[in-house]
Amino acid sequence: MTIKTILFDLDGTLLPMDQDTFIKAYMGGLTRKAAGHGYDPAQVPGAIWASTKAMVKNDGTLSNEDVFWQTFSALCGRDARQDIAIFDDFYRNEFQDLRHICDFEPRAAETIREIKALGYRVALATNPLFPAIATHSRARWAGLNTEDFRLITTYEASRHCKPNPAYYQDVIDALGVKPEECVMVGNDVDEDMIAQKLGIKVFLLTDCLINKSGTDINSYPHGSFPELMDFIRNLK
Repeated sequence: MTIKTILFDLDGTLLPMDQDTFIKAYMGGLTRKAAGHGYDPAQVPGAIWASTKAMVKNDGTLSNEDVFWQTFSALCGRDARQDIAIFDDFYRNEFQDLRHICDFEPRAAETIREIKALGYRVALATNPLFPAIATHSRARWAGLNTEDFRLITTYEASRHCKPNPAYYQDVIDALGVKPEECVMVGNDVDEDMIAQKLGIKVFLLTDCLINKSGTDINSYPHGSFPELMDFIRNLK
């Protein structure tokens, strides 16, 4: 079956970063923002982590957005959605400073352009733990625009997360393609390569490799951007 769509992860794939450093800065910034508006700074980090874990375990009953805010509100003892404007302001302003924590890889945007020139559709299959405003910002940090992608997964419109295979099923359903018509490109062995279970071809980008389970990566096509393009050019 002919490949039609290439799915890309974002963080550590198109946007190089040290994930631990990024998360620490993100959590600190969001905590300071919330604390400035009456939230207990001792509660906020734990509430963010618990709410994120709740999204990862989402069974599809609610959107990831709803799961996050329900959990966060319960742990903070207030209806945090009443303060959504505060958090949106964080993503428009303080969050943008995190760009300096990330690296820039010009080959990322070049690769997307080349793949599209070959006739493939491209989707941004990033773990939908963030609102659209944050995800679109990170795509821009990578030198890309939202118009580059047929689909961008964010927490507003997603009901599952990686590494749940249901996340990938949701993506291909939204794109109207079959698993055998897609390739998933990502840097996280556990979260991205699991797409293979659905019949999606995979490519492991190793520039910012995450391999918490210690899997032998030789079981996957892998390498940097030149090797990825060789892989794409040789797709049947």
